[in-house]
Order: sequence, then structure tokens, then C-alpha cells
Amino acid sequence: MKFRTVVAGCLIGLIVLFLVHEYSLAQANSGKPALPVATVSVSRAIRDCKATAKFGEKARVENNQMDAEEDKLSTEVKALAAGLRAGALKPDSTDYVQQYQELLQKQAQLKTMDDLNPQRKALAQQLWTEKLYKEILRITKELASQKGMALVLAVDEPEFPMPRYEELVMALRTHKVLYNGGCLDLTDEVIAALDKEEAKLNP
Repeated sequence: MKFRTVVAGCLIGLIVLFLVHEYSLAQANSGKPALPVATVSVSRAIRDCKATAKFGEKARVENNQMDAEEDKLSTEVKALAAGLRAGALKPDSTDYVQQYQELLQKQAQLKTMDDLNPQRKALAQQLWTEKLYKEILRITKELASQKGMALVLAVDEPEFPMPRYEELVMALRTHKVLYNGGCLDLTDEVIAALDKEEAKLNP
């Protein structure tokens, strides 16, 4: 009887010690401040800021001008080629040779435009996005410092369905933050700061 009482007392003591230990750990952990984490949707910041809208308008004007010049030159090439095919000029005449030379020159110009214009458009978009992204990084660092953030994550939700497999592969490689509940979203503040810099971004 005494042996059972002693064993029971020991078990109760061990349980009490275990509970006290767990409670002390819980108290210690609850005293630690949570890591202050914020998020920014970079794609939304780029898309929704006023500077992007202004850049888009300027790019459309420049792109339309390039397309118009290309269409005009293409029309001239077709007219020259049709004139030569019509047979109004003799192949051994000076006028024929001059028109043929002009056709070759304009065809070369048109080929250059066909090759160069898409690259010019893509480069302009790339340089703009790079410029704006650098500004987003600068603003994000300043806001994070002001708010005492230890970490800021870039969060951009992929849009489904994706039209191409390559886009799905890219999303799998780049979409790293799967859940961010409770994090401070700085995106609107980043956009507001970008809007204040709109004149500087589009001189």
C-alpha cells in the first residue's frame, strides 16, 4: 500500500514538473516579438502607378509613328515593284535602272525597320521597367525602415488559367510566397510614393 502511494506521488510530481516546464517555455516564447514582415506586389505597383500610364501613352505614340513609317515605306516598295513589273520602262533605260536602284534601297530600309523596330520597342519597355523597379526597391527600403520591418516579401499572385506552359513554369520558379496572412501590405503606399515621383520618372 505504501509502495503504491509512493509511486503515485512520484508520478504526480513528474506530471507537475512537466506542466510547469511547458508553461515556462510558453511564457518565454510568448514574450518574444513576432518578426515584423511586410509584403509588396511589385507587378501591381508597376501596373497601377501614374508614371506607367504616362509612359504607356508616350510609348503608344512612338510605336504608332514607327508603324506608320514602316507602312509608308512598304507601300512605296510595292508601288515601285509594280511599276517595274508593268513594263512601262525598258530594262536597259536609265529610268528603269534608277527605279530599280530605288526599289533595292527601299527594300533594304524596310528590312532594317522590320528587324530593328521590334527590338527598339522591347528595349524601351525593358529600360522603363528596370527604372521603375529600382525606384520601387528604393521606396520599399525607406518605408520598411520607417515602419521597423525586418523583412519585405514580393508577392504577386499568378493568374489562372495560363495560356502557355512556359508561363506556368515561370510562375512555379518565381512564385515563392504561398501564404502571407497577417503581413503588412505596403503596395498602396509604394504606389502613392511612385505617384509623387511621376514627374521625375517621366521627364
